[in-house]
Amino acid sequence: MEPIAVTADAEEFTCNAYLVAGDATTLVDAGTMPGVDDAIAGALDDAGADGLDRVVLTHQHYDHVEELDAVVDRFDPRVLAYADHPHRDVALEDGDDVLVGDEACEVVYTPGHADDHVSLVGNERLYSGDVVVHDDGAFSDGSFGRTDMAGQSRERLIESLRDLLDRLPDAVEAMFPGHGGVYRAADGPDTVREVIERATERAERREPKYPDE
Repeated sequence: MEPIAVTADAEEFTCNAYLVAGDATTLVDAGTMPGVDDAIAGALDDAGADGLDRVVLTHQHYDHVEELDAVVDRFDPRVLAYADHPHRDVALEDGDDVLVGDEACEVVYTPGHADDHVSLVGNERLYSGDVVVHDDGAFSDGSFGRTDMAGQSRERLIESLRDLLDRLPDAVEAMFPGHGGVYRAADGPDTVREVIERATERAERREPKYPDE
């Protein structure tokens, strides 16, 4: 089933949180939007889903986990994450297979923006978190995660982007990033691979992503 962006109506800064109904109804990230649990409940009803089976965290920056307590309290899902967290039930490792809705996704460890960052790579969809997005305040057609804050590394992020490209099936047709818009190859001039390649080339220039970085 098509992922639903349950934080689409947020009035404050948040990540994109995606509800994907299916055999394993999954929320990818929890966001910071107050009342996101109500949005999830509405999306579950619309999808005809019995409940929320799991939450998969791409990483644990506050904008991705702030509302995790509320989600867990209301729906009691299993929580899958790379790094330790009080709510974590399953520790993710590079190369694991995780069912997101009805789609089997490979966990690809993609640090650089965050030490615990993972991306979820399916045959049709990529959930890229913050390692790569289509549009943000820096670029509108392929951008890389920021690396100007403490604990971040541009060099490690570049390695992650290259690894992601190596493990990306050519059939992937949509990218669901942590920020900005969803990119679908059917709606644009590029394949998902080409968007990531462009972001990688920009990161490899080692220039600041933002002028004041």
